[in-house]
This record gives sequence, C-alpha cells and structure tokens, in this order.
Amino acid sequence: MEKMIAVGIVWGATNAIMRRGALLWDEALKSSAKPNPHSTLCQKMRISLGNWVKLLSIWQYSIPFLINLSASATFFAILSDAPLSLAVPVTNATTFAATAVFGILLGERTHLPRAFFGTALIVLGLCFCIHT
Repeated sequence: MEKMIAVGIVWGATNAIMRRGALLWDEALKSSAKPNPHSTLCQKMRISLGNWVKLLSIWQYSIPFLINLSASATFFAILSDAPLSLAVPVTNATTFAATAVFGILLGERTHLPRAFFGTALIVLGLCFCIHT
C-alpha cells in the first residue's frame, strides 16, 4: 500500500513540476519558427520533431519526466503483487491530490478552499478503499 501511495505522490509532484517546464517550452515555441500552412509533410514533421527536442532539452521538464517514468515502472511492478481494483484507485487518487498540493506549493493560482476540500474528499475515499 505504501508503494502505491509513494508512486501517486511522485506522479503528482512531477506532474506539477512538468507543467512549469511545459510553460517554459510554450514560451520558447512562441519565439520559434511557425510551420507554413503550405509546408510539405516532411517539413511539418521536422518542425514537430524539433519542438519535441526543444521540450526534452528543457531540464525543468525532462528531469521530472524521467522521474515520472521511473514511478510508472514502479507502478507496473506493484501491479504484479497488488489487486488491480485497489492499486489503480489508490494510486490515481493519490496522484490527483498530490498534483493539487504540489501545484499550490509551487505557487499556482487556485481556489484554496475548494482544493483543500477536494483533497480531503480524496483522502477520505482512499481510507474507504483501504479499509473495505
């Protein structure tokens, strides 16, 4: 159970951090070349590939992404020992709550009472899942 919650926390934290890296990528894309509507498919694919390389070159995105992928590998290992009907809800609910909490900690603008109420409901739901 602890491993499921740990994976959810890692996923939630890295989701919030990757969102910040994605915003940096968005800014970089605004200053880069735009595909011409009359570009060939090859040119459009080259621009798209360049955009992905640009995203992965932003360490604020790529490092949390690699950590997130590591948590995904851990999740699949957990699935070999845990019932699917418990692992998926616990991990997903924890991810959702952790994303909200880490987003708030990173200074994202949010409606705090709603976020805390929603997170409390998630924790309550997890308790029901675990103890039934």
